[in-house]
Amino acid sequence: MTAIRIAPSILSADFGRLAEEVVRAQEAGADWIHVDVMDGHFVPNLTLGPAITAAVRKATHLPVDVHLMIENPGRYIQAFRDAGADVVTVHQEACPHLHRTLASIRESGAQAGLALNPGTPVSAAEEVVQMLDLLLIMSVNPGFGGQSFIPSSPGKVARAHRMLDAAGRPDILLEVDGGVDASTAPLLAAAGASVLVAGSALFRASEGLEIALARMRRAVDHQRGGS
Repeated sequence: MTAIRIAPSILSADFGRLAEEVVRAQEAGADWIHVDVMDGHFVPNLTLGPAITAAVRKATHLPVDVHLMIENPGRYIQAFRDAGADVVTVHQEACPHLHRTLASIRESGAQAGLALNPGTPVSAAEEVVQMLDLLLIMSVNPGFGGQSFIPSSPGKVARAHRMLDAAGRPDILLEVDGGVDASTAPLLAAAGASVLVAGSALFRASEGLEIALARMRRAVDHQRGGS
């Protein structure tokens, strides 16, 4: 049974102390660091760029997982790879030439991820599944942190898991982003998720990031131990 990776999203971190926040997440037991990039066009928010990705890279030895919620992501793949991205994920909805974009990610040396919005069916990934290292299921509509989890998301994750198995690619990481906390994480793990992205539930937890991350991991381990 593959261990669940937990990837704190720095979108919810204190940007005045970004390096410290990244180190704190690493020391708390994070597996990856997740960087959300938004352009104000594909999604209604404007966030991080390659410079922030480079700052994260300098602060951690963990894999840096960059999620491009932007139009024309192919233009920026090399810039994010040069900044230190280990995984670059693009949206199916933003890529009219998806095969070419995924090929560019792989050519850059990064792992290639594909994200699907809540309204996009899992079948949208079938034609490119052999090019993927990661499939990201959005469990909120992208654009802002702290949104409520869409209740139907575990069912979609389960369908994605079956699709990857049927395609002979159970090795592809199945990531979920949006509304992930200690109550939703076990549901997603049970559905087949292997990477859980969490922002506000970790960086803004009243009990502190360390305790919140440990609680999430215990919840996931308990579910998997009982399944």
